[in-house]
Amino acid sequence: MSRSIRFDAVLVQAVIAGALSFAHLHDLAEAAGQTGWKAWAYPVSVDLLLVAAWRRLRTARRDRSAWTWFVIALTASLGANIATAGLLDLDHVPAWLRILVAGWPALAFLGGTLLVHTPTEPPAPPAQPVEEPAAPEVEMHRTDDPTPDPDSTAAAPELAPAPPKPAPTPAVPAALLDHARKIADAHQASTGSPMPADALSARLQLPAPMADAIAAELQLA
Repeated sequence: MSRSIRFDAVLVQAVIAGALSFAHLHDLAEAAGQTGWKAWAYPVSVDLLLVAAWRRLRTARRDRSAWTWFVIALTASLGANIATAGLLDLDHVPAWLRILVAGWPALAFLGGTLLVHTPTEPPAPPAQPVEEPAAPEVEMHRTDDPTPDPDSTAAAPELAPAPPKPAPTPAVPAALLDHARKIADAHQASTGSPMPADALSARLQLPAPMADAIAAELQLA
């Protein structure tokens, strides 16, 4: 069976760009005084920080810290490409650049640690449907005699239907209660007054029984 080899232009372009960026970072680190294996470790450090930030953005796109570290690593890579393009004299590297290159490993380690070991906030659990109470059943009694006795009919009390049972108060998950408390605290901090219960219910988009239970837990009017 013959196998056809299909070339992916994007993959080839990525390999070329990665190799050139790797070489530029190595040349800049070597010009800044990092010789030997140390100069080759700098490109690996920059690429690992980029990968860690990218993986963090896949799970939490609104994480500002992930975007910050992604921009820092991307700036380091692009800066090396521009600096080695002839805009910087590699034989006379300025002192501030030597300090920046020497301090990069600690900065990259800090960023990687924060990206990998910072937990993400769990999403709010979906609202559980509240079961409606069943209508009360009235039991009907039938006698054998089709003509009821007037005396017994007058003496028998009328059976009033049983009042409907109140709907049970739904249990509020702890994560949903903490999320609602954060929203209410933020509203009170920004406006100076407690958040109304109807405003919190509209913000959370929950059924009325669940919203009332949360308002009762938070003691909102």
